[in-house]
Amino acid sequence: MKFNLKIWRQEGPELPGAFRDYTVDNIIPEMSFLEMLDALNEELIRKGEEPVAFDSDCREGICGTCGLVIDGMAHGPKLACTTCEVRMRVFEDGCTITVEPFRAKAFPVIKDLVVDRSAFDRIIGKGGYVSENTGSAPDGNAIPVPKDIAEKAMDSAACIGCGACVAACPNASASLFVSAKISQFALLPQGHAERKSRAQKMVGQMDAEGFGNCSNHAECEAACPKGISIENIARMRAEYMRSLR
Repeated sequence: MKFNLKIWRQEGPELPGAFRDYTVDNIIPEMSFLEMLDALNEELIRKGEEPVAFDSDCREGICGTCGLVIDGMAHGPKLACTTCEVRMRVFEDGCTITVEPFRAKAFPVIKDLVVDRSAFDRIIGKGGYVSENTGSAPDGNAIPVPKDIAEKAMDSAACIGCGACVAACPNASASLFVSAKISQFALLPQGHAERKSRAQKMVGQMDAEGFGNCSNHAECEAACPKGISIENIARMRAEYMRSLR
């Protein structure tokens, strides 16, 4: 397979960027999108040119490190998967593919397709954990939790923090990410001790980082590789309002 690529190149955070055109050939349909970029970089290095910078780690759809906007869609045209899980067979042979970084004020470009997503870490640092000392691990049945509640908490905990929700949102809102992290603890009794402070601190940090507000477009849910529901956003708002009483 052969593809024409329009890739965003930017030397640094304060420098201007632009799309550059490349061509890759002899691409196997079973290759992942990142493997295709690897092939491009190998060719650029052979030519003595600067390779394209992009993020990756596990390449198994687990870590959330990868994240590209492919043809205008966060993570690409295949739903419910990360960039590293997109296979080249989903594209037509000979087509042009546009590749750019996740764009948001709170996700500044570091270089090329790499963005700084440390804002998520700072939000988690404000309360996305349970800090109460509960002693040794209790028996699994010591605290009864209804099955439907436990499953909702697990669904929320599935968020991998990739940032696709931010990239897809026209307001660059991080509400889906933050609400998933708040929900996973708000639903379980172990998280109730810090319930009030968690909602206030995490939402406050989200605003301080410069993320936009949610206006219910639901693009975040559509782009999320783990299918996190926007019901979590309603729960986050309820938790925040409850914390103000």
